[in-house]
Amino acid sequence: MPMTRGELLLGPGEVFLRLFVALLIGCALGLNRELHGKPAGMRVHALVALGSSLLTVISIELVDPVHMDAVLRVVQGLIAGIGFLGGGVILRDDSTHSVHGLTTAASIWVAASLGIACGAGQWLTATMAGALTLAVLIVGARIERTCIGWFTRRLPVVPMPHLPEMPTIPPDPPAAQRPPGLV
Repeated sequence: MPMTRGELLLGPGEVFLRLFVALLIGCALGLNRELHGKPAGMRVHALVALGSSLLTVISIELVDPVHMDAVLRVVQGLIAGIGFLGGGVILRDDSTHSVHGLTTAASIWVAASLGIACGAGQWLTATMAGALTLAVLIVGARIERTCIGWFTRRLPVVPMPHLPEMPTIPPDPPAAQRPPGLV
């Protein structure tokens, strides 16, 4: 039954817990971005996660359980809408032909997704995804640099052992010096 006259289906403690956990996860993601001097830091990520959780909880509270597709439409709108916020932190530098802010934009999108998971009460999913996201943000750059080093490192030139000289085939003579009929 949808919420009427201020009653909560989840109970005030459960609603607070869902919002608070989303806020904490957003803070953790944003703190990483803040420590790396990125434009969207702890407050942005915390508010994105909190807002996503809030909208998810509200949609759950307002919708009759028979019509849960309405909750999915809210989630769809959140994911599409958060792209505009993420797009605001992506910067293109024409002088160096590079793009900056993609990781921060992706982390904002993940913060929204984690807020949705918390708002829906998907604790295990939110915890695992939050831990994996922090792992990517904390050690991902180090792993990325190592892998790039492996694939871009130039191998030293190793001198070949003394082998007999191979005879070289002389180049074809110019067309004017060839006998007639030879191509």
